[in-house]
Amino acid sequence: MISCQHPLKPDRLCLWSKADLLGLSSHATFAARAKDDLLKGVDPEYREDIARILDLADQAQATWTTVFTDFYAPPVVAAALIALRKLADVTAVPLGGYPQAERCRLCLGHADALTGAAADPAELGGVSAMEVSGNFMFDPITHRDILGACCTGTGVVRGKIGDILVHGEQGAQMLVVPELVPHFQMFLTQVRSVPVTTKAVDLSELKIRAPKVQELRSVEASMRLDSVASAGFRVSRSQMSDLCAKGDVKVNWKPMKASRDVQEGDTISCAGKGRLEIRSVSVTKKGKYAVEMVRLL
Repeated sequence: MISCQHPLKPDRLCLWSKADLLGLSSHATFAARAKDDLLKGVDPEYREDIARILDLADQAQATWTTVFTDFYAPPVVAAALIALRKLADVTAVPLGGYPQAERCRLCLGHADALTGAAADPAELGGVSAMEVSGNFMFDPITHRDILGACCTGTGVVRGKIGDILVHGEQGAQMLVVPELVPHFQMFLTQVRSVPVTTKAVDLSELKIRAPKVQELRSVEASMRLDSVASAGFRVSRSQMSDLCAKGDVKVNWKPMKASRDVQEGDTISCAGKGRLEIRSVSVTKKGKYAVEMVRLL
């Protein structure tokens, strides 16, 4: 017999036979292989995040508890949901604080524990709202200002922060993990050089503007990002190239060079200008590209 740390109660020791230890080793090897199978086909950029989420799903399954992930961007959430659907004993519910939220965290657990969550995910908790107020009348606040103040100013990593709803001179609201609400109330006291007050608000108090939808059609000589995006966002191509260089333009939530081609089904987002969805692309008789787009303002 061998004395080892208990796997579920680290403060206790237990006795294991060699057969028990071999069984645990075999289970661990099987679990590792199973995770590798689930990660097949996942974009290498998101593989580490998905692996971390799968580890949490395994924890939720083994302990019969609900577990929350960090906040992730839409492509990571989508890839995680596809991988998790292959697990029979774990259910995943995305939580962003409001229905149109982009950045979401996943609540993982057995289906019985998450009964009713699909109808009202807010019942699970896991997301809190905060309001940041200050005098921004002459210099409206930006998304980057708030994010910088949160991450650099208070030492919080990006994964603990969800969507940031910017209200210009009125400040902003943001979605965060509940356990950090007191931290932000204490340490988020300045954005740029402007003193701010940070307080918790109910999710029902979020000021969410219904998106305006604008259908667009453009004929372009190429499918370069700067070409299509400049037509969709109604700015000059040189301006769009500059925005791409600054990292303000993303394709499917990933920064992209202006020279890269986009295609049907892509979502282009531009800081402060909304999102652009490419619905269809066809080639004209003259060899140009007729692009049907929807802009969400």
